[in-house]
Amino acid sequence: MLDAVTVLTKGGLVLWSKAYTDIRGPQNPIDSLIRDVLIEEKASSDGYVKDNWRVKWTFANELGLIFVIVYQKILQLAYIDELLEAFKRLFCKDYASKIATPDILNSYDDFEQKFDTLLAALEADELKAKKSKGPRKFEDTKGYQNTLAGSKNTDKDTSSAQLAPEDTDSESHSSKSVGDSLDEKLNALGLTGRRGAKGKRRGGKTSGGSRNASQESSPVEGRKSVKASRTWVGGVAGSTTSGNLDYSDSKEPTSVVPSGDLVGTALGSRTADGLYDALEMDERPSDDENDETTESTSTKPKGILSFFQNLTSAKVLKREDLEPIMAKMREHMVNKNVAADVADHLSESVLQGLTGQKIGAFSSLTSAVKSQMESALRRILTPRTSTDVLRDIFSAQQSGRPYTITFVGVNGVGKSTNLSKVCFWLLQNNLKVLIAACDTFRSGAVEQLRVHERNLRIVRPGAIVELFDRGYGKDPAGIAKDAIAYAKNNHFDVVLIDTAGRMQDNEPLMRALAKLVAVNNPDKVIFVGEALVGNEAVDQLTKFNQALKDFSGLSNPRQIDGMILTKFDTIDDKVGAALSMTYITGQPILFVGTGQTYTDLRKMNVRSIVNSLLAK
Repeated sequence: MLDAVTVLTKGGLVLWSKAYTDIRGPQNPIDSLIRDVLIEEKASSDGYVKDNWRVKWTFANELGLIFVIVYQKILQLAYIDELLEAFKRLFCKDYASKIATPDILNSYDDFEQKFDTLLAALEADELKAKKSKGPRKFEDTKGYQNTLAGSKNTDKDTSSAQLAPEDTDSESHSSKSVGDSLDEKLNALGLTGRRGAKGKRRGGKTSGGSRNASQESSPVEGRKSVKASRTWVGGVAGSTTSGNLDYSDSKEPTSVVPSGDLVGTALGSRTADGLYDALEMDERPSDDENDETTESTSTKPKGILSFFQNLTSAKVLKREDLEPIMAKMREHMVNKNVAADVADHLSESVLQGLTGQKIGAFSSLTSAVKSQMESALRRILTPRTSTDVLRDIFSAQQSGRPYTITFVGVNGVGKSTNLSKVCFWLLQNNLKVLIAACDTFRSGAVEQLRVHERNLRIVRPGAIVELFDRGYGKDPAGIAKDAIAYAKNNHFDVVLIDTAGRMQDNEPLMRALAKLVAVNNPDKVIFVGEALVGNEAVDQLTKFNQALKDFSGLSNPRQIDGMILTKFDTIDDKVGAALSMTYITGQPILFVGTGQTYTDLRKMNVRSIVNSLLAK
């Protein structure tokens, strides 16, 4: 039922793999997992879906390995999670020494037989569980218990109920951890080198023997012995005249630790090319570097030996240790205006990346989480494609065609205003710009662009900028096509296409936008969004991309290529919208709007954004 299983290192080296079907090609789900999920820190507990496949994976951070299973998404395989965990445990146990001393001659081919044995056993268990399931008898339902006969049988069973040894065994079995049950299953299949059942004591007694012994000595007359509560008078036990100690009236004030003020981000200074570059903030020492000291110091044995063991030993991070800190980190991200869904996925990804790693005795959990989160934020915000728009424009000039940019977005975010800022920047670089007024829906949209055209001529004397319009009520796709043809015939360098603002749920306008993009195929489709939005950014970008895909009618549709973040000067250090937008689309933020003048445009600095997100 599986399509492929593989073990690879975090550096990309495949140690062992087995393919049940051919998954090679440009749509390889494992390649897509690495590219779209692991690199982008988009881990999810539900797995990853690519075309017809569902991909499940887990990390062995102590060895730097990734275990991946691929299967058809229409299949409901209940044993996948158990198979993935047992797969990881078995491989790490058998080949830990080989992985610790990497060698190109190391071979893991003998693992195939063990995996096939494990897979066959789990599939057989699932098949057996499905066959055992059948319609319940009427006597086993609640309806039967409500009848007269059912109530009599219930009373009879209750009065004669005894604690059977098999009940004790099932109770102790349910209390075992998942890891112990997996180890026992691997041992039963003969896949591990351990002998004997786990938990055996000397003399053949099990770990639950003391409990069974106590049950044998306990009275079985159907009544439970109730322990008498201890009472005190003047510190003497055993008196029956004293009352129970009651502390409910004591009210002690709880200490509240005030949180520090959040550090803002400087907007930077203007450079020679008219753009603002953010000032890079120096790394500041964290106030909570020593917050998470060794929590278990009080439970460890005291003495010189244990003291030196604490100094020299490394601590293995466990999920239960990291979850409280990650919950605080998630709340911190949401307070920074990061969308809740993005904060959840990012926290889960960082949590998976840290589980199993070792940190030094002098390192704190908080510093480890912060370092991992910083690396994840830098990886997400760093552009994967070129943000040098001028280079792309000059490349289009050599081909003898104008470079086209389409501005899209919801109502009121400032598309026309930021289009004019981009136009001013292009005019500063001595480029000829044509503005296409394709907003034929909103009243006054053409007049607004005409005012910007006149002002740009005034602030930039000698610049060549022109407005192309056909009035209102016309097809925006046709106007854009005519504007591109006009720019090519008159040797314009750039065409800036203004579109009507539309809500992401307005299907007629979204169809018109998808048609404009599909017909004219612009070089850049830029989404203009506000820096003030939080969760709304996820919904806007997701539905804009989905509409461009669904309504284009193309087999390979265009989607958003970049973003402009407006009103950036109004948010102080709550810069989470930049992270949310980049996380959802995987595309870079090309420009950031910081004011009301044509010169208030700058490029985003990744380091300043990361520092602002992590600052308190």
